[in-house]
Parts: sequence; structure tokens; C-alpha cells
Amino acid sequence: MKEDGGIEFDWNDANRKHLAAHKVTPAEFETVMLNDPLDLACEVVGEEQRYRSVGLTSRGRPLTVVWTIRNGKVRAVTAFSAPRSDRQAWRESFR
Repeated sequence: MKEDGGIEFDWNDANRKHLAAHKVTPAEFETVMLNDPLDLACEVVGEEQRYRSVGLTSRGRPLTVVWTIRNGKVRAVTAFSAPRSDRQAWRESFR
């Protein structure tokens, strides 16, 4: 699905279920990605670059999201409530 921000997301049952296990919805993940999250890290897993970012949902919930680019689309790897260190990094990015 292509969102207004020009980002196309790649969803299937596996990544939807993984997010649900952390009480995160696909809509929350997409909102964080569209709200200009702070990129925290990047690492190569297998042959794929994975990024870790932190940002806010439309309701102000801070989430850490891990994602990759697969076939030109943003694919959620996981997402969870942002730990204190990620929330602090996000706040400091506005100073």
C-alpha cells in the first residue's frame, strides 16, 4: 500500500503477527515512518540492511521500529514501545 508520504509498505501475515505480539498495529508502524522518525542504527543481517528508528504515533506513543527495504518497499521487521534510551535520543534530536 502506498501512503501519502510516497512510502510503500510491504505487509504479510508474518510481520503483522510479529508487530501484534508487541501490541503494535501496522497503522502505528506506518505513522511512525511517515512522521520523520530519528534513525538510530543500521546493521547488516544476512544480506539485508536493517534500520532502527524511533518516533511517535499519531497518538503520541513513542515506538522503536526496525525496518528494511525489500523490493523497493518499507518492510517492518519489528516494533515495540520505545525504551528510555531511544526516547531520550529522540527528545535530544530537537535541541
